[in-house]
Amino acid sequence: MSELRERPTVLRITEVGEEILRRTCRTAGEEDFGSEWLERLIADMFVTMEVAEGCGLAANQVDVDLRLFVYDCVDDDGVRHTGHVLNPVVEEQEPGRELIEEIEGCLSVPGANTKLARPARAVVHGVDQYGEAVVIEGIGYFARCLQHETDHLNGGLYIDRLSARDRKRMMKQTADRREKVFAKRAERTAARTA
Repeated sequence: MSELRERPTVLRITEVGEEILRRTCRTAGEEDFGSEWLERLIADMFVTMEVAEGCGLAANQVDVDLRLFVYDCVDDDGVRHTGHVLNPVVEEQEPGRELIEEIEGCLSVPGANTKLARPARAVVHGVDQYGEAVVIEGIGYFARCLQHETDHLNGGLYIDRLSARDRKRMMKQTADRREKVFAKRAERTAARTA
């Protein structure tokens, strides 16, 4: 990674209801790999995720149409995983695989969270910022993160996996808590730039 000339910028996080969150993102190609703008975007996404106190962030969550996500997530064994992946594809899972039900939330659905069952293990294939192949395997919470962020790039949100009643409850939580979440993000952004 080359020396960035400027400090990374905290970007605006898109919210449920915005069109970019509902479409399949553009596949990264040769024109993207190794570019300065991609390096800058990755750095900006990491600082944005940190300020928002997230463990993963997809490009369409910062209003960029690109199959990219960053992550900084601890798995169930306490191992910290940090990185990025472009053009991620989650390996197909066997029927009858182990599921875990844990609390899940989303930076684009601010303040809302609920229990959601997902496979306990996930393997993602993709490439890094230079176009080199990567394979990322996650268990537990990290597996959840990998699946959640890949869903984003396919135009999906975790609330799509809920019943209509639970989706309505999540939207009410967001309406009730959004202002407080955004005030905390603004405070953390200001502290970072001070």
